[in-house]
Amino acid sequence: MKLSRRKFLQASAATGGVVLAGCAGRKPETSAMTEAQAKPKSPGQGEWKPSTCQGCTTWCPVEVLVQDGRVVKVRGNQRSKSNHGYVCPRGHLSIGQMYDPDRIKVPMKRTNPKKGRGVDPKFVPISWDEALETVAEKMMELRRAGEPEKFMLMRGRYTYCRDVLYDAVPKIFGSPNNISHSALCAEAEKFGAYYTEGYWDYRDYDLENTKYVLLFGGDPLASNRQVPNAIHQWGKVMDQATIAVVDPRFSASASKAHEWLPVIPGQDGALAVAMAHVILTQGLWSREFVGDFQDGQNRFKAGQSVDEGLFDEKLTNGVVKWWNLELKDRTPEWAAGLCGIPAEQIVRVASGLAKAAPNCMVWMAPGAAMQPRGAYAAFAAHALNGLVGSVDSEGGTLQKMKAPYEHIPLYGDKFKPYIDEIAAKGGKHKKIDQRGTLEFPALASGKSGGGVVTNRAADGILNADPYDIKVAVGYWNNFTFSCTGAERWEKAMEKIPFFVHITTNPAEMTQYADIVLPAAFHKFERWGFVPSKFNRYSYISLQQPVVKPLWDVRIDETEISWLLAEKLKEKGFPNLYDYFHNEMVDLETGQKPTNSQEFALFTVKYMTQNMWDPAKNKDGDKFSGWSEFLAAGLWQSSQYPFKMNWGKWKTETKKFEFYSETLKKALTEHAEKNKATVDGVMEAAQYVARGEQAFIPHYEPPKIHGDEKEFPFVFIDNKNRLNREARSANLPNFHEFTKVGPGDVSHQDALKINPADARILGLKDGDTVKVISPVAEMTVTVALWEGVRPGTVNKSYGQGHWAYGKVAAADYHAAKPRGGNNNEILVADYDRLSGSTARHAVTRVKIVKA
Repeated sequence: MKLSRRKFLQASAATGGVVLAGCAGRKPETSAMTEAQAKPKSPGQGEWKPSTCQGCTTWCPVEVLVQDGRVVKVRGNQRSKSNHGYVCPRGHLSIGQMYDPDRIKVPMKRTNPKKGRGVDPKFVPISWDEALETVAEKMMELRRAGEPEKFMLMRGRYTYCRDVLYDAVPKIFGSPNNISHSALCAEAEKFGAYYTEGYWDYRDYDLENTKYVLLFGGDPLASNRQVPNAIHQWGKVMDQATIAVVDPRFSASASKAHEWLPVIPGQDGALAVAMAHVILTQGLWSREFVGDFQDGQNRFKAGQSVDEGLFDEKLTNGVVKWWNLELKDRTPEWAAGLCGIPAEQIVRVASGLAKAAPNCMVWMAPGAAMQPRGAYAAFAAHALNGLVGSVDSEGGTLQKMKAPYEHIPLYGDKFKPYIDEIAAKGGKHKKIDQRGTLEFPALASGKSGGGVVTNRAADGILNADPYDIKVAVGYWNNFTFSCTGAERWEKAMEKIPFFVHITTNPAEMTQYADIVLPAAFHKFERWGFVPSKFNRYSYISLQQPVVKPLWDVRIDETEISWLLAEKLKEKGFPNLYDYFHNEMVDLETGQKPTNSQEFALFTVKYMTQNMWDPAKNKDGDKFSGWSEFLAAGLWQSSQYPFKMNWGKWKTETKKFEFYSETLKKALTEHAEKNKATVDGVMEAAQYVARGEQAFIPHYEPPKIHGDEKEFPFVFIDNKNRLNREARSANLPNFHEFTKVGPGDVSHQDALKINPADARILGLKDGDTVKVISPVAEMTVTVALWEGVRPGTVNKSYGQGHWAYGKVAAADYHAAKPRGGNNNEILVADYDRLSGSTARHAVTRVKIVKA
């Protein structure tokens, strides 16, 4: 039957009448035949309120549009000189997380004593009073037994109110075991900056004025730590500068680069020292920064040693010693055979970088550093900045301006009265993560055991080394998902007798909890603040409750700490409560907190006083008081001055160190502490270097798990640009738009494999395969992609949840994962000098058709 237009409209009208009959007579405002009308560009009436995004560690200042008590839109803080008033896609996903129906809404307790993956905890709702009463009693059992060290506090993402829950609670209670997630992120990349220029932190980069960008294992357009600024500036950078990207994966940044160097995984260090060789042999080093031969003649010749006395160094230490010990034989031809980059490209990029100096930068990122032995790759790559004089220079790598927030009292006379004899004794015990042992130097900021070895804590728990953990609290963390060798954490969590998880969603770690406490969502429901920096400004950005909490939730770091302290006081241990009550006063009124909400607010005001109090503020934005600061939501420093640290580096020599006396001192002290030699430390920590080579940037051969004959592919991990640290996987939008990642496919957890390798294996797009490593396997879907180096396979991190919610997991109730978790097949290994988890160039795999 042919349907005329007239009959079609009659039928449509009739159908519309039937539908509207159930809608209180409401008539449609438009139909398919109504002429489209322009809609207002504004999202509507509402109030923009400042807060902070924590979708990654950029920690962008944002503004939140609130309409009728509901969050409807997010944008960058319009005052921000760092993100220019923009946020990246992660910032917008937070609204879906806030209103996720799978959020934990009330406290819960476990009723099934058995623990394990796929075991139903049989959680039942309870009151906050019952939950905290149970937690406090378990903690007091440890103090009564004289073993408070068996309490463990595990921290994931945080605001800088972390001082309260992460530091004050375990210290006053009597435990040394506050374990941060930090070593899972990027501590190895800090190693290079610290042992050259005495700066243990992430660097800033002057994209505005740069002429050459050399990225080592970084993708700033998609992942940490300057994403909005990089996106905003990258067009300008492409116009004015040369961009070279070292990465076995064709990243978003590589797609916008002039040079792609698809390095063989684990060989970044070989490439870096070969580039240093080129710069010196071609005479392209910075005379202003490094110095020169006394007669002006370049004596850096391949294979030939140089008399140190012939070179007058200026602001650096040990350039000739570095040449003699390492660089003289590290030719581009030597490196080409190891790293898979043609010698001519090595020469071209190295010389191009140096010729653009000092307006150039070597951007050192986790991809090149978080490998077994990755500290020395970070050391070598960052040393290139010293060779060309781009450190602290216009267009180069920068440190940061001070953001002088105030810590709560954690030491000294104000703190001592709250530490009783039990706490003092318990706090002296060794930490559960093995830091500072011979094998795990963890040399953060030059101190033996100064860093954390997060992933090693699982082994400490499993082996009861140096003792067993009986009570643990974790917040904003999910170590059973986010740590390599993830199964170890599952077993460790099964072993802990009593575990409390403070979380927004029922994550994998939550499944092992005895008590679950629902956390306020970081961006919209809580008080907090974070310091950060980029684009030559440091800043303090506030988090504040822009809407009323959606459920019966509390702020993890402050409110829950206060409520727990009240319960401990009822049970005869008032120290923690007294500390909070006496020390965290409102600095405007002098009022002491009387409840958890006041405590949360007063803590933020206390710690940020140096920004909002005119009598305290010495730099940057000026405010008349707290109210004005609260309305702005953001304090910004003055602009970073170039060459601020030249001649006064915080190293042992006060110079930029190619031969690192700072590292020599740290390794020597660590060796003496463990009754060993430096060579003994290097052997125990599984590095190849011996003697003085340990104190210079040098090539360390990669240590990759799995025999190449059995496991022919090196597995490459990267972070999808929509991955809010694996916390966005319960959103449909995450899966719909996964394709924004190069090579990724919507609604698939794609294993990207080069077509040349796929032909050998007989694979095609869409095939289901098993990815098998020496420790585990996962099932995923093949995506053929030319953007991954042959001999490697790549999968974005963020999927593979067997918990977290109905969207993240294929079957939440049956603990069936959706896709694969990279951390299950990656072997648990470390860069032991920094304590970092090795996430890159660590594991080989084989691919089998499922």
